[in-house]
Amino acid sequence: MSTAPAPEPRAPKPALVFDDPLDQQTSDDTDRGWGERTDGDSAADLKRFLDEKPPHHI
Repeated sequence: MSTAPAPEPRAPKPALVFDDPLDQQTSDDTDRGWGERTDGDSAADLKRFLDEKPPHHI
């Protein structure tokens, strides 16, 4: 006669959260990741402007 293995403990189910989601700040609400440059050099800004300028802006 074989014995059944002991049942493994279950992880608790995630609890429902009834907070207002509009009260929380999202990553879209910050300026992080929107092309900010770390050098701050005006010559570098001009180079970036000239590199990223659309072709119809001469």
